[in-house]
Amino acid sequence: MSKLIRPKHYTPLLNVHQNEMAIKLIKESFQQNLSTTLRLHRTTGPLFVMQGMGINDDLNGVERAVTFPIKDLGDQKAEVVHSLAKWKRLTLAYQKIAPGYGIYTDMNAIRADEELDNTHSLYVDQWDWEQVILPEDRDLEYLKHIVNGIYCSMLRTEFNVCEQYSNIRPRLANKIYFIHAEELRRLYPDKSPKERENLITKAKGSVFIIGIGGALGDGKPHDLRAPDYDDWTTKSENGLAGLNGDLLVWDDILESALELSSMGIRVDKAALCEQLRITGKEERRQLYFHKKLLNDELPLSIGGGIGQSRLCMFFLHKAHIGEVQASIWPDDMRRECEQLNIHLI
Repeated sequence: MSKLIRPKHYTPLLNVHQNEMAIKLIKESFQQNLSTTLRLHRTTGPLFVMQGMGINDDLNGVERAVTFPIKDLGDQKAEVVHSLAKWKRLTLAYQKIAPGYGIYTDMNAIRADEELDNTHSLYVDQWDWEQVILPEDRDLEYLKHIVNGIYCSMLRTEFNVCEQYSNIRPRLANKIYFIHAEELRRLYPDKSPKERENLITKAKGSVFIIGIGGALGDGKPHDLRAPDYDDWTTKSENGLAGLNGDLLVWDDILESALELSSMGIRVDKAALCEQLRITGKEERRQLYFHKKLLNDELPLSIGGGIGQSRLCMFFLHKAHIGEVQASIWPDDMRRECEQLNIHLI
């Protein structure tokens, strides 16, 4: 309960019926905007994958996947996906997608180790997307181009919501501010990464922090990333490493930065080998996914995930992610939320 943010004088702007209709509007509107902007077609994604193939996303490397034995496969184990970062790249190859085009899918995950609070749930729902790129696209400018496209899709969706519900006002900044994690560290050297995120996002409104996963000037990463999907070691012309990042917006209800998306240009062979070496995970070179990448059987790509419930939460001015999705919450959290006028589904 210590992590629950308790906003003062909170009042939901929509009733239960309006809330459900607004969630539907947001999800339908945004995915249409996203697919048009990035030239993506919808594909069907898995809920689980086989264990031990290197396909599942390891996130920060410490979260346990939910696993279960499969009777008809001699009790071989499958695991619920954490995200579809690597599965999507396999699918791009299987579907023979051309450069400049890609796929998106609904990703549903169970993260049993999540610390539950206003923005974190056991249930995770994302739009996972992936686009094929050319070798010359593997740079910071192309990453920014894609981030701006996604942000414009968010702006258009927010406009649709505000047109439909007159009591909801827009909160997104007109444009997104880019900053590298090392530049952010130098700006606030005595602050923690989370404190830096809050300070810069409150000042700028919407921020994309570049370079998540690699060590910064103080020897510590801004945040952890698995070594085998995002490229966080390749250096740009400015000499700073990282072709990935997080998209944050300022939530004035929670008075905190809210991460809506994580994305990046994916590892090529050189970046994969380097990041496996840095993290001491070189044994992964023998896994199914990694062998395919090292054997030039997978396309170069850029991709990421965009939180569906978080986007709904932000656009509808909610104080808790449980107001826009059904999940499990501690009894004491439910009781206190009810007292705060926060009605969890």
